[in-house]
Amino acid sequence: MTGIIQESISIILLLIGVLLLMIAGIGIVRMPDIFLRMSAASKASSLGAGCVLLSVAVSAADIAVTARALAGLLFLLLTAPVAAHMIGRAAYMIGAPLWKGTMVDELKGHYDTRRHTLSGIGAQPVQPRRGTGPLGDKS
Repeated sequence: MTGIIQESISIILLLIGVLLLMIAGIGIVRMPDIFLRMSAASKASSLGAGCVLLSVAVSAADIAVTARALAGLLFLLLTAPVAAHMIGRAAYMIGAPLWKGTMVDELKGHYDTRRHTLSGIGAQPVQPRRGTGPLGDKS
């Protein structure tokens, strides 16, 4: 009986994973700008691949295979958001055009592309002073 339940859960997770990966692929093709494509690719594909890895972990009879699948899932969930953030930041820095339906660009006027720094709204730019190094030494 547990073999049937284990196989059923594995098949359901695999189908959900494949469906999410298909949605991610459609999102990459259909979205109008790089920021929306990046969002579709990072979110849906991470969840889809995660469901496929969970399916492998559930269906495996070996603890080593299950441990590898869970380690892969952990690695995927830790690295995908960082990669999506870096892609989005690089695209914004090089001036990738936003979709014409974008209502608000919250970074406009607050991001210095030369120094790669972000200033708050109404914040004064910070000027480094001589003699105030990280250890209190004279620079």
